[in-house]
Amino acid sequence: MGQSIRDKVAIIGMGCSKFGERWDSDATDLMVEAAYEAYEDAGIDPKDIEAAWLGTVQSGMTGQPAAAALKLDYVPITRVENACCTATDAFRNAVYAVAAGVHDIVLAIGVEKLKDTGWTGLGGFGLPGSSMVEANTPPPVQFALAATRYSYHYKIPMDELKRTLARIAVKNHKNGALNPKAHFQKEIKLEQALRAPMVAYPLGLFDCCGVSDGGAAAILTTPELAKKFRDDYVLVKGIGMAVGGQQGMLQDDYDFVHFEENVRASQMAYKEAGIKDPLEEIDHAMVHDCFTITELIITEDLGFAPRGKGPECHETGMFDKDGQLAINVDGGLKCFGHPIGASGIRMIYEVYKQLQGKAGPRQRKNPKLGLTHNLGGRPGSFTCTVAIFGR
Repeated sequence: MGQSIRDKVAIIGMGCSKFGERWDSDATDLMVEAAYEAYEDAGIDPKDIEAAWLGTVQSGMTGQPAAAALKLDYVPITRVENACCTATDAFRNAVYAVAAGVHDIVLAIGVEKLKDTGWTGLGGFGLPGSSMVEANTPPPVQFALAATRYSYHYKIPMDELKRTLARIAVKNHKNGALNPKAHFQKEIKLEQALRAPMVAYPLGLFDCCGVSDGGAAAILTTPELAKKFRDDYVLVKGIGMAVGGQQGMLQDDYDFVHFEENVRASQMAYKEAGIKDPLEEIDHAMVHDCFTITELIITEDLGFAPRGKGPECHETGMFDKDGQLAINVDGGLKCFGHPIGASGIRMIYEVYKQLQGKAGPRQRKNPKLGLTHNLGGRPGSFTCTVAIFGR
């Protein structure tokens, strides 16, 4: 059994670009915007960075884009790509380098410029050794199937489930309206969400996150060195990661109303952080709400709600900004969109600000522990990361 990284790595600076349709900026601009906010926040210069990890899916094939954009001359830079977990995996690798004592001050940065690609969602991926692409079942279709299965499995009338999903969208838009860095900063009404144009039944327009551009950055060091920079640094308490091998697609008894990778990754992170009761101990969580049904299932997978009871918990306001455990208090993917290589570190940015008491109108009262979660793939075969942070 390896050693825990709990309290061995500290975040001393973070930055986040404005997310949205950034037609006036390229990936270089977004990296500079995020990194220089992080440098200023940490009180360091670019020359202090000893190594960097760049998370991106489409905006660069090596670490060189970060070297050129940020003038990180001749330091090791590793490009990381791991689907929707790309940014958190870049952060994870940077954490391990500090915890191992290999480097003292490192940078984790994620960026994605998607609007220029013309994509209206995630693109198709070729299979290894084949010129074929996977069947044309884009993410809205995949998660729409999860919603219909959830309704059937728990015997919840579809009209009731759609109302819960609409409430999740309303919650996240209400939170996003308070966030100046979000792509969408406008509240919506429940009836507006329910009557929105259909994308893939039962998911309407407001059940789906948008396509955006954005970048985010984090500067990491040891807790001992962190004390020299600031007294409100944030500690990494635990990181879990689970990668599926299509088990759900191969098992004829898989229920498709839970994502096993969520369960495994969260259990790893909880064990490392010493968390016994996540609902009672975690104050706020940024989860991968690519679709409203995804957020609903995640709340159950991560132990925030009993199986099949997620709708009841959402309806009572348990996960609202002022609820017992605030979920996506920054607006989530629903309001930021999903620049794939940036999303995970963007989530960490919000937790970092919450733990410092610097989240402005979104601020929670005396938060102790925050969580971030990313999920990439399809129901039955995912990659998942869960990270936990505290003071």
